Amino acid sequence: MHQSFPVRLVAEALGTFVLVFGGCGSAIFAASVIADGPINMGIGFTGVALAFGLTVLTMAYAVGHISGGHFNPAVTLGAALAGRVEWKAVGPYMVTQVVAASIAGLALFGIASGREGFDAVESGFASNGYADRSPDGYSLVAALLAEIILTAIFLYIILGSTDSRAPKGFAPLAIGLGLTLIHLVSIPITNTSVNPARSLGVAWFAGPEALGQVWLFIVAPLIGAAIAGLTYKMLFPNTEDVILER
Repeated sequence: MHQSFPVRLVAEALGTFVLVFGGCGSAIFAASVIADGPINMGIGFTGVALAFGLTVLTMAYAVGHISGGHFNPAVTLGAALAGRVEWKAVGPYMVTQVVAASIAGLALFGIASGREGFDAVESGFASNGYADRSPDGYSLVAALLAEIILTAIFLYIILGSTDSRAPKGFAPLAIGLGLTLIHLVSIPITNTSVNPARSLGVAWFAGPEALGQVWLFIVAPLIGAAIAGLTYKMLFPNTEDVILER
């Protein structure tokens, strides 16, 4: 990767900001909109899933060639374990992602607060959760399994589509559509994390219960990413150890 390190961090910050602002923003503002009576005009789960996928797809094309387009601490960990990014970049990347996600959460909070009667805690503010905070009441164990498995799948998609043997130029499509699929599966379970930065970015504003459960959405994605990062080269040997580029 030939960009200076500060420029790479700026690219990660921008991409992560857009992911959280666009994905969580779609859930906060557009998932359920009542207009002119009881008819729900919102985009629903499918629309939110597409919004998350589109943010990653578009920003991977926009800045992936600069930073690798991780936008997610779990992706950074998995990429490092697979030999696709240097270990000295891991800490700065993760810090940048969490800070950018939190700024996006703050921006969303500022906009949402402009609506009369808005309550971030009561609305959930697109935060992740399990048990009584799961959209459909799934347990802690169910949430843990879902987040580990789906993050591992996400990393396999990323590592496979950016493999030196893969068709060039299509990785953002595979990754964005993969994230859409993951959201279609897991929004009812946890509101979908697979990204600790995304979870923390809005949890700060969603109240103590959201913050009390956010640990799962840090630990589970990192475990899933580590599984994929450590096993990819064993499952699909003879890949080149190149820096993750999209």
